[in-house]
Amino acid sequence: MAATAALLLAALTACGGSSDNDDTAAKPKKSASAEAAPSEEPTAGQVEESLKLGEPATTTGDGGTGVLEITPDTIVFAKEASGETAANGTFVVITMKDKAMTAVAADEPAPISGGGWKWMAPDGEMIDTQVGNAFNVTMDKYNNADPVQPGAYQWRSQVFDLTEAQAKGGTLIYIDGEEKAHRWEMPSTDSGPSVAEVKKQLEF
Repeated sequence: MAATAALLLAALTACGGSSDNDDTAAKPKKSASAEAAPSEEPTAGQVEESLKLGEPATTTGDGGTGVLEITPDTIVFAKEASGETAANGTFVVITMKDKAMTAVAADEPAPISGGGWKWMAPDGEMIDTQVGNAFNVTMDKYNNADPVQPGAYQWRSQVFDLTEAQAKGGTLIYIDGEEKAHRWEMPSTDSGPSVAEVKKQLEF
């Protein structure tokens, strides 16, 4: 009798409710792909497709305000400009057209914020516009720096003081108000529709 009772007790226990572990195992699990689905929102530091001189890029204005269409227009190489001699051997002067594309004024980020313009040499070295005597090179037509008003555009310029090796075959980089990096492959010789005008403005 005792053996029979023990067998019945064991059978009832086996047929009882499932444990918490069984409930967990029965629940469907999310797939790894669903849990790791990438965000479609742009991320800071994103690098845009490389462009050529004369091709526009749609960029976010300083502080995320407004949209600027920026088009590097002309590039000129010179050993002397605005009465200055390039400390490293070559001034690289680039003009660009900044056009406001929305109903609010937009501006380029200031270099102190980490945005704005950089030159990447063929070996990958990054150079800003504060190197050498670049800051002393100015041109009347291309010296605008105010926010661009809705429906308007401005001509601007950037100057780099580079060695010959840095200047040849470099990449122009612009970091906009959302920290996106826009890139243009630069020619190694004077190029663009305004070469003659830029050279004239560089003379003193």
